[in-house]
Amino acid sequence: MKIAVIGTGYVGLVTSTCLAESGNEVIGIDKDERKIATLHENRLPIYEPGLLELVQRNRREGRLKFTTDFVTGVREARLIFIAVGTPQSADGDADLGSIWAVTDSLAAALKDLPAGEPGSKVVVMKSTVPVGTNRGIAERLAAAGCHHVDVASNPEFLKEGAALDDFMKPDRVVVGVRKPEVAEVLKDLYVPFLRTERPFLVMTPESAEMTKYAANAMLATKISFINEMANLCDRLNADINDVRRGIGHDVRIGFQFLFPGPGYGGSCFPKDIRAIIGMGRKNDLKLNLVEAVDSVNESQKQVLFQKIKKHFGTLAGKTLALWGLAFKPRTDDIRDAPALALIDALLAEGVKLRVHDPEAMPNIRAIYSDRLIYCDRPYGAAEGADGLVIVTEWQEFRNPDFEVIRRLLTKPVIFDGRNIFEPKSMEAGGFTYYGIGRGKMA
Repeated sequence: MKIAVIGTGYVGLVTSTCLAESGNEVIGIDKDERKIATLHENRLPIYEPGLLELVQRNRREGRLKFTTDFVTGVREARLIFIAVGTPQSADGDADLGSIWAVTDSLAAALKDLPAGEPGSKVVVMKSTVPVGTNRGIAERLAAAGCHHVDVASNPEFLKEGAALDDFMKPDRVVVGVRKPEVAEVLKDLYVPFLRTERPFLVMTPESAEMTKYAANAMLATKISFINEMANLCDRLNADINDVRRGIGHDVRIGFQFLFPGPGYGGSCFPKDIRAIIGMGRKNDLKLNLVEAVDSVNESQKQVLFQKIKKHFGTLAGKTLALWGLAFKPRTDDIRDAPALALIDALLAEGVKLRVHDPEAMPNIRAIYSDRLIYCDRPYGAAEGADGLVIVTEWQEFRNPDFEVIRRLLTKPVIFDGRNIFEPKSMEAGGFTYYGIGRGKMA
C-alpha cells in the first residue's frame, strides 16, 4: 500500500518507519528542509532507541522515502496520515494551526483528482486533536470539492523510549470512521501488528478522539495521585514504596504509572490535560478532577527544590550535580520536563549547576547556554558538588560506585527524585538521603 505521512516529528517518523517495516511504500513529508536533509543523511532529528536502524534499513530497501514535495507525496498515496504538532496555545487549548494548514494544502492538492472506489483516498488523523476536529477536516475538504476523500481518526499510544514496541505490538488499535469500508482499509493495514489477537476497535471519530485524551488523563491521574500520597508519607513517616507495593498488587489498581517522582512532563500529558480542561470549559463543564491532576503536577515539580532548600537553608554559592534532564529515560525530549522547573528555581537562588544526561544535553544547552556546566559523564558532574540530585531515572544511574560519589562530593548528600536508591543503604554508606515519600529521612 502506498502511504504518505505528513510530519516527520516523533509520531510521524515512528509511524512512517513502522509502516514501511511491514512492507508498505511510505513517503514522509515535511516542510522543514533541515529535517528532510538530516533524514537523507541517514541521521535522525529525534532520539528513539532502535529507530535509526529501522530508518536506514527501510530507506536502503526502497520502502521509505522523505521529501518536502507535498503535492507529489499526497497525490500518489492511498492513505495520508497527518502527524503534525498540536502544541498548547496561550489559553491552554490545543493549537490547531498546523492541522488546518495541512488540511488546506490537502484540499488544494486533491480537489481535482477523479473519484475512485470508496476508501481509495483516506486522510487519517494521527495527531492528538480535540473532539470534533475530524468532522471539521471532513467538512473543510468537502467544501473544497474533495468529495472522494474520506477522513478517519487513528490516535497514537506511543511511549517515548518504547515507541517501536508500542507500534509493532500494540495493546489495541483504535480507529474512528463514518463508513465501514474505511475501517476495512485500516484493518488491512494493521493486520501485521495484530497477530497476537490484540483488538482492532472501530468507533466514531469523536469517540476515537476522546479515547486518546481519556487514556492520557487516566495515566496522568495515577501519577498525580501517587505523588500526593508520597508527600503525605513524608509527613507521616511512612514509606511510599511500601504503600505502592501494598496497593499495586490489587488487580484493580496495578503498578503501571504508580511511581512517585518530581512530576510528569513530555509532549503529551501536560498539553493534553489542559486541552481536556479547555474542551470542558468550551462546553460549560468544569472538570474538577482533571484540573486537580494538573494542579498537583505543577506543585510536584517544586518538591525537589523544597527539599534542597530545606536541607541547605541558604543556597547562594552552592554547587549541585544534576543527573537526568529529559522528562523520562530513553529520550532526549525536555518538553515540560521536571528538570526545567528545578534548574530555573536553583539558578534563581544562585546555585551553580553541573548537569549530565545521556541524550538531552544538546536540547538543554540550547535553552541555558553557558549558565550550566555540562558534563559528559555522571561522575564528572558530581566532582566538587555539594550534593547530587537525581531527576531522571536513566538505567545507568541505578548502580553507581557510591564510594566514588562520596569522594567526589564535598558533602555526602543525595536528593533522589525517582527513589532509585534505598534509604537504609544510603544511610549505612554515610549519605544523607532524601527521596520522594520515603518517610523520616525524606
